[in-house]
Amino acid sequence: MKTTGARSLIVYVFSVAFAAGLLFFLGEYMINGGQWAVQPFNKHISQGTALTGKVLDRNGEVLAYSTEEGRFYHEDPSVRKAMLHSVGDTAGYISTSVQYSYRAELAGYNLFTGLGTPLGDRTAGNVTLTLDADLCKTAYEAMAGRKGAVLVCDYTTGEILCMVSTPSFDPQNPPEDLFTDETGKYEGVYLNNALSGTYTPGSIFKLVTTTAAIENIPDLDSRTFTCQGSQLINGNPITCTQVHGTQSFQDALGNSCNIAFGELAVELGNDTMMNTARSLGFGSSLSISGISTAKSHYDVEGASPDELAWSGIGQFTDQVNPAHMLSLMCAVASQGTSVEPSFVKSVSGGLGLNLPGMASKGNSYMSASTANRLQEYMRSNVRDYYGESWFPGLEVCAKTGTGEVGEGKQPTGWVVGFSSRADLPLAFAVVVEEGGYGSQSAVPVAGAVMQQAAALYK
Repeated sequence: MKTTGARSLIVYVFSVAFAAGLLFFLGEYMINGGQWAVQPFNKHISQGTALTGKVLDRNGEVLAYSTEEGRFYHEDPSVRKAMLHSVGDTAGYISTSVQYSYRAELAGYNLFTGLGTPLGDRTAGNVTLTLDADLCKTAYEAMAGRKGAVLVCDYTTGEILCMVSTPSFDPQNPPEDLFTDETGKYEGVYLNNALSGTYTPGSIFKLVTTTAAIENIPDLDSRTFTCQGSQLINGNPITCTQVHGTQSFQDALGNSCNIAFGELAVELGNDTMMNTARSLGFGSSLSISGISTAKSHYDVEGASPDELAWSGIGQFTDQVNPAHMLSLMCAVASQGTSVEPSFVKSVSGGLGLNLPGMASKGNSYMSASTANRLQEYMRSNVRDYYGESWFPGLEVCAKTGTGEVGEGKQPTGWVVGFSSRADLPLAFAVVVEEGGYGSQSAVPVAGAVMQQAAALYK
């Protein structure tokens, strides 16, 4: 009797363990089955004998497709280069591209029949992007061989119309010296700067300091600031680009005065500046069409007053991600809450099911009243300080930036902003490595792309 009971217990334990293992396997299969199916050890996929589906832009332009002879790309070399980091390369080195991140879907994988149909036929899926190929081509050509990133997004839907990262190469005809070049022209070529890059922000970070000031200094708009071109804080000089004299807060933002914003950062203090940065998404990653972005960085814990001052100006150890800045611009344009940007519109599965792209969630960065004041300040920047000729007819709200990076390099040029026209809900972020002043390097790129993007809304 005791022997029977012991055996029953053993059988019971093994049954429970088997059931638990089976449930675990089924869970893993449902979550990761597609990735298992397209691993390199699956030779009929990795050797390219299976057809892979198309990648299309928002207008149905075919950006990538397969035949029995291999993988092919758009007929225009400039489009191929402009879309490289979104579409991907044949070798699969660009991990943030759809050809890598959505390779199971493109291979036609489905949960029930794997990489085939019930009749044993091979399948293929398609991925349609929100991106406009012609707009991306314009952005790529406007970058004129310089490194950086260009993003344009509809802030009412979150759809990214333009996402370009440079440097790039032609995936149809990869250069022979891609892996042997020692000049640095291909440095970072497999990195999508828009999603995975971080840069010294320079004066675009003053929008973060402005947010902290709006929320913590009640008399901000009645304040005056005096700039003599340099000021000692904690015994160290904080310098400005010129002498601005006595000015209001709006003047200080329009003039991008380092003295005023250094003083504000010190007045607000380390904790307030860090709390504001965190509330605006610093230290957190976005998920854009299921792909995680690099985190923007702001940390002044233990920073001295002069370091804190420089951080409020956009220097010190500040680093920002272009897609994060785009999301912030969407929020300022949308009462403080941003629809998280996405660049995948729809995915068709192996059984012919057409599914929308991964849903984007909302990011509530600030109150509506704070967003409205930021919008007014940024509109004044263009109207009263920069000049409407930068973005004629588009009623743009913007902030430029020039991030000093040292090491004998030219500064990083920035411009971020959005159109305040109700019929033109577009936000943008442009960064140019070693571009010098943002007004000279990033603004012309943003202007060219925004003008073309505006035509899509007529």
